Amino acid sequence: MAIWSMKPLMQERIWGGRNLEKLGQIVPEGKKIGESWELVDRPEAQSVVVETGETLGSLWSGSQQEKIFGRRAPEEKHFPILIKLLDAEEKLSLQVHPPAKKAKQMGGEPKTEMWFFLETKAGAEIYVGLKKGVGRGEFEKALKEGSVSECFHRLKTEPGQAMFLPSGRVHAIGAGNVILEIQQNSDTTYRVDDWGRKDEGGQSRALHVKEALESIAWDDEEPSFVQPRGERLLACDFFRVTRWWLQPGEVREIVPDRGTFRFLMVGEGKIREQASGEEWGKGSARFVTADHDSLILQGVEERTVVQVEFS
Repeated sequence: MAIWSMKPLMQERIWGGRNLEKLGQIVPEGKKIGESWELVDRPEAQSVVVETGETLGSLWSGSQQEKIFGRRAPEEKHFPILIKLLDAEEKLSLQVHPPAKKAKQMGGEPKTEMWFFLETKAGAEIYVGLKKGVGRGEFEKALKEGSVSECFHRLKTEPGQAMFLPSGRVHAIGAGNVILEIQQNSDTTYRVDDWGRKDEGGQSRALHVKEALESIAWDDEEPSFVQPRGERLLACDFFRVTRWWLQPGEVREIVPDRGTFRFLMVGEGKIREQASGEEWGKGSARFVTADHDSLILQGVEERTVVQVEFS
């Protein structure tokens, strides 16, 4: 049984910035960091346990899988959830992720995800779902006219909100959002527009209009933010997400659940883990194995914790 820290993997992105420093991340000098991969098991990227040096992939395929990940762990080649921190200093592309059936046909990976907003600047927004009355014909016409962003539903964002994005839902993160993203283990994105943006070499990023048009859920109009049910933010086929608070001095016991691991991230404030006395500040994340006994946490500063586990 263990509580582990994972080494974050920084990803440079054309739309990134340096806002992850506010979450305690070490951001390389002179780099635009758009993503910090906090929990990942992919051929091109592996989370490494700070305390042991083991990779997430080796643990997932090892003999202790049930003890570490729980009885509800699905039969998958790789750990099926990918968790990231995103710093959208600038707008991301207008895009979509393919549903499972379409992904298989096009050689991609399906990707259902959820955004939890940690920080938002004044006027920050997201583009998510289609405006009412927009079908494929209207969308394709707007693409030709260079006005496809006008087909997207837009919502202002605030810290503490959450948005669910099933595969097939068109979306883009607007500038000024710092987000905790929980998703299926996938890296397939089909861009329909990138705001005319060019990289330092004057090159535009690739678009995938044909694939995107085949992936978009055309009946997905004007979705709303997630409406929590108590502490429960979301439960879908791939993961369950809860959010809870601790006042200074308040104690919370995380009781054992042999069915699943827990991934905990401090979204605001500071807490103390009672057994070790270690304090976890904003942006701190820990992986708690399924066979861990009760975990006692105490509020140091008023804070929010987001918890991810298998559904």
